[in-house]
Amino acid sequence: MERLSTRLLSWASMLDDKTVEQARTSSSMPFIHPHLALMPDAHLGKGATVGSVIPTLGAIMPAAVGVDIGCGMIAVRTQFRRDQLVAHDLSVLREQIERAVPLSAGHANRKVVATAEPRVAELEALAEKAGFDPSAYAGHWRLQLGSLGSGNHFIEVSVDELDRVWMFLHSGSRGVGNKIATHHIAVAQRLAKKWWIELPDPDLAYLVEGTPEFTRYIRELRWAQHFALLNREEMMDRVARQLSEVMGETVVEHERINCHHNFTESEKHFGKQVWVSRKGAIQADAGLPGLIPGSMGTASYVVEGLGNPLSLNSSPHGAGREYSRSAARRTFTHAQLREAMAGIEFRDTDAFIDEIPQAYKPIDQVMADAADLVSIRHTLRQLVNVKGD
Repeated sequence: MERLSTRLLSWASMLDDKTVEQARTSSSMPFIHPHLALMPDAHLGKGATVGSVIPTLGAIMPAAVGVDIGCGMIAVRTQFRRDQLVAHDLSVLREQIERAVPLSAGHANRKVVATAEPRVAELEALAEKAGFDPSAYAGHWRLQLGSLGSGNHFIEVSVDELDRVWMFLHSGSRGVGNKIATHHIAVAQRLAKKWWIELPDPDLAYLVEGTPEFTRYIRELRWAQHFALLNREEMMDRVARQLSEVMGETVVEHERINCHHNFTESEKHFGKQVWVSRKGAIQADAGLPGLIPGSMGTASYVVEGLGNPLSLNSSPHGAGREYSRSAARRTFTHAQLREAMAGIEFRDTDAFIDEIPQAYKPIDQVMADAADLVSIRHTLRQLVNVKGD
């Protein structure tokens, strides 16, 4: 860990000047308590750095939570072994998963399927209790429950160091969460203009605890976080059904972990009750299980938190980008992507060049930097990778 200033601590050994400057700016906001923590995967984000843990007293910056509210990971350990899985045609499994789960930006289910019905009902009841209608943000939100999205979201079937088969996926609150976040970022920015509040960056606009705007944001944020969690649960159940069909045997779940890495919670740190916004970071209380994915084609990790107080009980959420998507497309080739994905069943298309492992920080270095934040329980290696364009 390196102390970059009295209000900025960093666990990142790979950090560019622009990211440091952005983090310094965020840490200068007057309600930060006691300091902002940069995770090993930190990189430039909207307003606040991706891979940062931001504790605030009496205020929240919606952009510092992120626009994919509740984005995170879910993993399930099954009873299957590697030799059982590879005895089957893995392209069949990949194609079945691709048919069962809508992929790519804007894609949704054609109808609310039976497994999604109770989850949709739960979200409807939660929205009514929160006093808002999610359809005002996205009329088809019910149909997006159980859909993956695009970018760095993925579904994988992997094996751990003991050759046990895991299902692993990454997604968030889809279009409805994005629109909720975008709305409240705009509200915070309008309030800043109304009250002549000078900000170092418009995306650091904030909502003040106790105001109607803050209360509404928290209610809708919590709804979106729960949507993201149930979205992952729904997709995982579908992946399990496809794996069961291919294996000819019902999946037995030995372990299930579901965790956010774009979210806000009220927590006590350094003697104060603060709002902890983890933008690209997972909660890592002592003994708490968590998930840290690598990039496409590399290892992912099942971890256990160490409860490091200086990190505000947090850890990285993944590898963290080194190249922007446009820069990755200019730098890398389809042939290099194929080479990086050797031995992994995936949809072989140049649409994924911007997700090539070389566009990200080396996950092994990220995990080495996080040695005092989490301990590694399992290392997962992909055999099947599913992504949206």
